[in-house]
Amino acid sequence: MYGYRRGVAIAITREVPASIAECELTHLPRVPIDLAEARAEHAALEAALVELGCEVRRLPERADLPDSVFVEDTAVVLPELAVVARPGAPSRRGEVADVRDALRALRPLAEIQPPATLDGGDVLVLGRELVVGLSSRTDYAAVQQLGRMTEPFGYRVRALPVRACLHLKSAVTRVAEDALLVNPDWVDTTAFTGWRFIACHPSEPFGANALAIAGAVLYPQHFPRTADRLATAGLEVRTVPAAELAKAEGGLTCCVLLVA
Repeated sequence: MYGYRRGVAIAITREVPASIAECELTHLPRVPIDLAEARAEHAALEAALVELGCEVRRLPERADLPDSVFVEDTAVVLPELAVVARPGAPSRRGEVADVRDALRALRPLAEIQPPATLDGGDVLVLGRELVVGLSSRTDYAAVQQLGRMTEPFGYRVRALPVRACLHLKSAVTRVAEDALLVNPDWVDTTAFTGWRFIACHPSEPFGANALAIAGAVLYPQHFPRTADRLATAGLEVRTVPAAELAKAEGGLTCCVLLVA
């Protein structure tokens, strides 16, 4: 997988919109978001991606789409094709068009068809297996569509219920060839056989979202105890500020679409 070897990838991002304070929220209370700080955090993430060898392609701001910085939810990018998502929140469906246009020159495209809904943050790619979270944003009809689209390329798609969090990747992300970062209170680890588990610190329940790329793990600075656990597990951890973006219920993976 491109996220776990050194080499150049394209990282599609989008500017933090001025309207981010109006974002969708499901599991967090609404609190003020410092726009300037959120944009500085996003710029720091982009700089870290460049340092790791990525070509960052930033899409323009869409102030009319408060969640649009979270580009991951708009598509699932595989080596063979890109599947354009249909976000579960109706307010987010306008985000898709610009991402579709950005991906068109990079991958053959397939699209989730209505009434099915899929957020990219619910899709965890583990080699030739796609684990799809059944959440408030992603339904089983989308899992079935994704299976039909990817089966010709040798992928196996399976569904996994999500509990107590927004997306599957709020609860589990891949951080190494053999390791998953998990919140065991939010995901059934017995659903993943053959993997080494690193649990986020109990005091940092939102700390299971990490962005692994080019042999390193990009990780939020505001979860230092979990960062220590990742480093103790032998991983190269590079922390970036992300506390303001987290107020919008977004993790680091949410802010990037990686294209090998």
